Amino acid sequence: MNLVNEEKKYVYQTYRRFELILVKGKGQFVWDDRGKKYLDFFAGVSVCNIGHCHPRVVGAIREQASRLLHVSNHYYTAPQIMLARDLVRRTFPGQVFFSNSGAEANECAIKLVRKWSNDRHPGQNRYEIIAFENSFHGRTMATLTATGQEKFHKGFEPLLPGFRYARYNDISSVDALINKHTAAIMIEPVLGEGGVYPASAEFIKALRARCDKHNLLLVFDEIQTGLGRTGRLFAYEHYGIKPDIITLGKSLAGGLPIGATIAKKDLAGVFGYGDHGSTFGGDPLPCAAAREVLGVISPSLVRDIRVRGAYFAKGLQRIKNKFPQLVKEVRSTGLMLAMELEFPGREIVEYCQKRGLLINCTQNTALRFLPPFIITRADIDKAIGILEESLIWVALKR
Repeated sequence: MNLVNEEKKYVYQTYRRFELILVKGKGQFVWDDRGKKYLDFFAGVSVCNIGHCHPRVVGAIREQASRLLHVSNHYYTAPQIMLARDLVRRTFPGQVFFSNSGAEANECAIKLVRKWSNDRHPGQNRYEIIAFENSFHGRTMATLTATGQEKFHKGFEPLLPGFRYARYNDISSVDALINKHTAAIMIEPVLGEGGVYPASAEFIKALRARCDKHNLLLVFDEIQTGLGRTGRLFAYEHYGIKPDIITLGKSLAGGLPIGATIAKKDLAGVFGYGDHGSTFGGDPLPCAAAREVLGVISPSLVRDIRVRGAYFAKGLQRIKNKFPQLVKEVRSTGLMLAMELEFPGREIVEYCQKRGLLINCTQNTALRFLPPFIITRADIDKAIGILEESLIWVALKR
């Protein structure tokens, strides 16, 4: 049976997949159906951040699966309650809503903003959320609309009303959009799908100040940046401020689907019984896995992320200096890095895959690197070597 042909026959063709069937993962490596081993520097778009099939996570899944897989949210379960406590203790006094994905976490945040605004400012029609150009917040209708990229909007109009788009790292463009209908500002502290562009400290502090001045909520989409990726447990810690709402997803359960919306306690309280819900949100299995993930991401590991990220960034910068005609820029924060090319990057991704390295290209020209936190210097050196080979290959073709 040809699985690729079967996929084309039976699965919606919404992904432009590479010709690669993966069957096994362990640590920073994955294997295909022919037994070839790959160094994974993409980690499932920053999902398997502590490595594939981490033994603590697998152990928690096995134990929980033997006890209870699902129970309705009409009842209590210990894993959900304990995970909520763990997240609140690592962020700020508040409460958590669990869902199944980052997009759903953002959907919850958008609903919470509107409910808060309607309760706090009845009759004032304050419902608009300022988002940012080149952002990405998900693919539900609300989060798709919040995403500041027209290419994702095409074909799905009319979009949900109430979103306006400012320029990233440009506070004057935010000021121009704040009006009597504004309720919140929603931002990724690092544009992920948008090409790995970190927000400046001045910009984030200015956003917090604007929210305080105009009585707006500040929503941080930390679905890709949260839980250590940027070299802090949460990216907001880089800026010396705290948002009102944080959304999480991707890596929280080490590979199982989960989303979390954390809000300050007085804000979370505007949701009453029946205002929001999720059949599978907060199920015991992903919550048990997520508790182990939080246990693995220790302060020492977060420090190591900064060290390894800096080492990787230096290697990428050396490549840029060696190939100035091919490489435009290197951007990084922790182990979230990009190398901007002067040409479309898919052929580089394909070359690296053939050489046993998995990477990603976003925005057509930005090679994106989201390796597991457990990579070594030897792994980085290997990746740098393959990337350099790929650019030599491109240069020889020109």
